[in-house]
Amino acid sequence: MISEEIELKGHIIDSLILPKILDTIMDMGGNFEILQLDVGKTKVDESYAKILVKGTEELFDELERLGALLPRKEVKTEVAPANSTLSDNFYGTTHHPTSVYLNKKWREVKNIEMDCVVVIENNEATCKRQGLVKKGDKVVIGFEGIKVEAPQRSREPQDIFGFMTSTVSPEKPINSYIKNLAVEMKRIRDNKGFIIHVVGTAMAHTGADRALAELIQKGYVQALFTGNGFATMDIEKRLFGTTLGMDEKTGRVLKRGYKSHLIAINEMWKAGNIKKAVEKGVLKSGVMYECVKKNIPFVIGGSLRDDGPLPDTITDVMIAQDEMRKYVQKADMCMIYASMLHGIAVGNMLPSRVKTVAIDINPYVVTRLQDRGTTQALGMVTDPALAVVQLAEELRGLEKG
Repeated sequence: MISEEIELKGHIIDSLILPKILDTIMDMGGNFEILQLDVGKTKVDESYAKILVKGTEELFDELERLGALLPRKEVKTEVAPANSTLSDNFYGTTHHPTSVYLNKKWREVKNIEMDCVVVIENNEATCKRQGLVKKGDKVVIGFEGIKVEAPQRSREPQDIFGFMTSTVSPEKPINSYIKNLAVEMKRIRDNKGFIIHVVGTAMAHTGADRALAELIQKGYVQALFTGNGFATMDIEKRLFGTTLGMDEKTGRVLKRGYKSHLIAINEMWKAGNIKKAVEKGVLKSGVMYECVKKNIPFVIGGSLRDDGPLPDTITDVMIAQDEMRKYVQKADMCMIYASMLHGIAVGNMLPSRVKTVAIDINPYVVTRLQDRGTTQALGMVTDPALAVVQLAEELRGLEKG
């Protein structure tokens, strides 16, 4: 059994951090004594608690994850014995802001992401996925010398980005949510912020791609993540007016229409890639076209069921992940619609500070994305195709004043 004094700072009562800490101590067989508790008297005042805790190393590891500040001790490391191999006691990261106490100074861990490790290089701490760890890297172990900033409830009473408390249900005021979401997106854009959009194939099938293209034109998209399916359908639609052979005007599947999907891929290979197809005049409109014209970065991640794939599709999923990581740390907001696999994958990479919007007709997808523990999450169980069209209309209205 270890005996340590821990500290809690911030809005620890209304964010339920204090009761979670005490419940965890009891659930894991520990004991505690509250030595000091100062409760903030207004919404802007922070609270403070000092607690003497007795328990196992596993208990203190869990308390640290919940936001407890442990005594200042130098962070410990062990060298990786081989590439992609860790010591048994490695520290697994959360996606909350994290610091390590290194050379008598708290140092922020760069590129924080859940389910990764912390590596010390040149007196700096960096978050890395296990596959990027090299033999001899100094990997953080244990729980000493690590500080996690726990998520705290928004102080704004009307904030639509709730604090992990909203139930997932189609019986929500979607129209009101979208109006408020449009206001927040415009604020981010006007402040030169960064909004990522994660898009699934349904956006092309249903016609919502036109609304998405409009968002790109007006500066509401700073990066686009998608799969080979959507990118190909978007291109096929501009070349032939079909998606997987289905006519966008009549909804009928044309005879041998599926070949149009393959022809679209072939046209991109003939041009070299999507950008060159735009430059050569082969591709003249659509979402991918607008990304090229507006110089918006896009990452097309491959999967086992891909046709072709497109020359721009990254078929190694770990390389695709790392390409996405170049942009997720810049994000102020991430919009995820009609994409379960890409949506959950990107959600797991995002720092908890990023405002995350999950719009899907499947409640499971919305629940999964909200449950990942972001401090600012908005989930809407509705048809994303209709929601994006309405969102574009709201933004149009805001632009007109």
